[in-house]
Parts: sequence; C-alpha cells; structure tokens
Amino acid sequence: MPAPNKKFESREMTGSDYRHELARLQAELVKMQEWIRHTRQKVVVIFEGRDAAGKGGVINRITHRLNHRVCRVAALPAPTPAEESQWYFQRYIHHLPSGGEMVLFDRSWYTLPGVERVMGFYPEATVQDFFRTCPEFERMLVRAGTIIVKYWFRITSDEQERRFQARLEDPAKRWKLSKMDVESRAHWGDYTRARDDMLEKTDIPEAPWWIVEANDKKKARLNCIAHLLSQIHYHELPPQLTSLPDRTKTPKKEDRFPPFGTPVPSIY
Repeated sequence: MPAPNKKFESREMTGSDYRHELARLQAELVKMQEWIRHTRQKVVVIFEGRDAAGKGGVINRITHRLNHRVCRVAALPAPTPAEESQWYFQRYIHHLPSGGEMVLFDRSWYTLPGVERVMGFYPEATVQDFFRTCPEFERMLVRAGTIIVKYWFRITSDEQERRFQARLEDPAKRWKLSKMDVESRAHWGDYTRARDDMLEKTDIPEAPWWIVEANDKKKARLNCIAHLLSQIHYHELPPQLTSLPDRTKTPKKEDRFPPFGTPVPSIY
C-alpha cells in the first residue's frame, strides 16, 4: 500500500487533485488484484449505508480498471418466493468468492437488520436470530481463509435529501430513486437506531465495521479505496508480459472491410 498523499492535508482538494489520486489508487488496485489472483486469496468487501450514501459510486471506481473475472460485484435483487423459504444466508453463499477472487457486495446479508427490519419485512425474533447467527457465519468464512472488510457509509439527513432531489431532477439518475428510497425518508430515526444496534452486535474482531464519512463523495471514494488497499497485505508482482513478440505482416487484402454484415451508420 503506498503512503497517503500528505499535500492535501493543508489545502482543499481540487478536481485535478481528485482525478490524480484516483488514478494512483486505481493503479494500486490493479496490483492488489494480481496478488489476489496469483495467491488464490478470497476477499469479501461489504458496502452498507443509507440510500444515496455513495456506495455505488465507490464500487464503480474500484472496479473501473479491474478484471471482472477477478473482481465481481454482487447486488442481489429482492428474494424470490423460493429464496424466502431458504436459510437467510443461503442465497448469499452462492456469490462468495472462490480462490483468486474478490467480491464486492453492494448491500449484503446486512439488509435484514437494516432496511428489512425497519420496513417490517421480518419479525423481531428473526432479527435477533440474525444477530446470534451472523457473527459466527462470518467467523466461519474467516476460518476458511476469506478476508472480510465491512464498510458503513455515513451521510447526514440534509445531504441525503439533497441527493434525492438531484436524482429526481436528473433523467439519467431518476432510476436510482426507488419507491423504497422515498418511503425511507420518513424513517430516519428508525434507521439510525437499527444501524447502531447492527453495528454493536456484529462488530467482531475477525470482521470489524469501518465507518466512511461520505458527505463529500470524492473524499469518501478516495478514503475508502485507500483504506481497502491497507487491509489487503499485497505486494506488487513482476509483470508477466513486458514486450510483444514479432508479428507476421498482414496482407492488404486481409485488412479489407468484411464483405458480410451490415455496417453501423457513421453519424459521428
């Protein structure tokens, strides 16, 4: 993990600073990816937080330069009737990493003590059973050689409202504002109490919770990525390919436009 850039401690970060730091950290993520692949490590990263807290933005920046065969995103939809009859953790197990993989959970099994608890989808007895089961479930994963890193993204109510309004006004972002998001606005206090209860009962030494201050999206992305790199004790591997072999010359006739298929119109 490279040392943090100290120059931003004494001044405001500009857009250029952000892009430069993001590129630097993404280069380190590639090194970490290759180490995970080479050592057959298994890594789970969990992203939780209120609606519009910026989880998706961080996940997008992490995966942007990575090989999706090594780094996968798991964002599960609502459970099917069959899944509702299963052990709660069962449908998540299918998405856990094999050796040489990192899986980013855009929400995870912590949906139950969070939104599903607040909205009354499960009885309180089920929630309490989750609190008894979840720590041991995660300990089992760690004993089996899986690294678990858990993030909670914290934003204020004013910032969430600002982001909701921005989504409503932007046609390209409106799809992000779901009916559940709107309903959650009336349950801010309930979410706070559910969050505190969840963090207290599932913050274990084997898989602790890390809180990301997320009111500033750009700083949250950089801080989270830098911290993730610090949690995986990787080192840079020598490149497998340093030059291209000689290539036979391609005859002009083989460089022609294909005689079959329909060309896409060149409107740009």
